Amino acid sequence: MEFLRVLEGLRTPALSAILGAVTYLGDQTVFMLFAIVFFWCVSKRRAYYIFAVGLTGMLLNQWLKLLCRVPRPWELDPTFTIVESARAAAEGYSFPSGHTQNIVGTLGCLVATDRRTWLRAVCAAFMLLVPFSRMYLGVHTPLDVGAAAAAALALVIAYRPCFSGEERFRAALLPVLAGLLALSAAYLLYAVRAVPPTAADEANFANGVRNAWTLLGCVLGLLAAYLADRRRPFREQAPLPGQICKVVLGVALLLGIRVGAKALLGAAPQANAARYFLMVAFAGGVWPRTFPYFARLGAKKDAEESAGTAR
Repeated sequence: MEFLRVLEGLRTPALSAILGAVTYLGDQTVFMLFAIVFFWCVSKRRAYYIFAVGLTGMLLNQWLKLLCRVPRPWELDPTFTIVESARAAAEGYSFPSGHTQNIVGTLGCLVATDRRTWLRAVCAAFMLLVPFSRMYLGVHTPLDVGAAAAAALALVIAYRPCFSGEERFRAALLPVLAGLLALSAAYLLYAVRAVPPTAADEANFANGVRNAWTLLGCVLGLLAAYLADRRRPFREQAPLPGQICKVVLGVALLLGIRVGAKALLGAAPQANAARYFLMVAFAGGVWPRTFPYFARLGAKKDAEESAGTAR
């Protein structure tokens, strides 16, 4: 808490606004969108790597929250103040930090698979900035972010051999997804059977149950996407106009599914599993069926420009 007190004294409105924006890069929704766009446009193999590290990290993170039951900093010390704009996203227990787990795991995968120095430097900067923002905003302690960062980096290293080449990737992907399914089912069973030790813990345990159903839906959706792509593989490459249209339309449809499924299915924890299954299965198994059309957008213009250059 002493370090958080030091940061509390350094707060300014401008810095709070900047770090309040930076911290959202570690949000679960941002992680999902980033991984999906990477899956559509850059590399399926590297996207599965990001998904494997991210989802495993989320499952372990949520499990540790319910096991350790560490209160948030302002609950540990009622005289400590936080940046109020960060309170809404600070759900559940404090240890370990979910935002830190997401950003370090996601960008750690990029660092492990991309040799470009400038990209590695940018990734490293945000891998430090987001955890720092969680402490500056007052929603996590150094122990929270340190443990989450260490766990994320360990997963990046542990999963790297499974995705280091096409042959290893094809051989390892199904066992990895099966392991994720078993882990998500085990966490769900634990979460729904766990009894809050006090009435004050009920909201945090309810948040853990909701996240358990959400993660199960994501893993099942990813498994469905894998089966669809194994049957009819798609190509990520397309001219720039096609890539832009693919992402814009695809994200708009995903948001529509998210909103529509919530309206139809309600807000029960079990509905989260169905909603996220539909979103991930659509993103990985349905929307890619349209990619041959997007691959033709701009292709004629590129061919004409190449022919003109040749002349």
